[in-house]
Amino acid sequence: MKKKDIRHYYKDRRSQLTAAQIEKMDDLMLIQFQKLAVETPSLLMTYAAIQQLREFDPQLITDFCFFRNPDLQLLYPVMDALDGKNELIAVLVNDDTTFNLNEYNIPEPIDGQDVSPSSIDMVIVPLLGFDSRGYRVGYGKGFYDRFLQQCRPDCIKIGFSYFEPVPIIEDICQYDIPLNFCITHETIYAF
Repeated sequence: MKKKDIRHYYKDRRSQLTAAQIEKMDDLMLIQFQKLAVETPSLLMTYAAIQQLREFDPQLITDFCFFRNPDLQLLYPVMDALDGKNELIAVLVNDDTTFNLNEYNIPEPIDGQDVSPSSIDMVIVPLLGFDSRGYRVGYGKGFYDRFLQQCRPDCIKIGFSYFEPVPIIEDICQYDIPLNFCITHETIYAF
């Protein structure tokens, strides 16, 4: 399948999920994450889910990481789309951080300290779908692929999906960055 077809297909499938189905799958994905044999990060970049798109909300995952490491520091992305750059800035947040909706209706921190991508231990990457090789399909602007290119090679890139992978995304390009893991409610995919 091509990226645009995957976007359309999985947006439609997610829109058909009930709140009860999402809640159950979220709990099962947390259990899968707890089985993952990786070190709990010290610096974790996550994202604020787009609720109206029924996007996976990583809050359960970050809460578990806080339980495992009370010194965990969380980062959230801020999109810089000026002049067509389509770049993400990682911003350190705390309990007092205020979030506002950006032009894409995505909650972003409005204050906080910018952090270099090279210092991040783990990135929870939003996605619409993924393939059996670990490549993902996002919303089509390339923000995350450009950001992930700046991360350390040992930075863990992880996605969560309500659906199983497609066999192959046909139009992967040289700038697409694969995930290390993708978790569904049924299993952990390692790439």
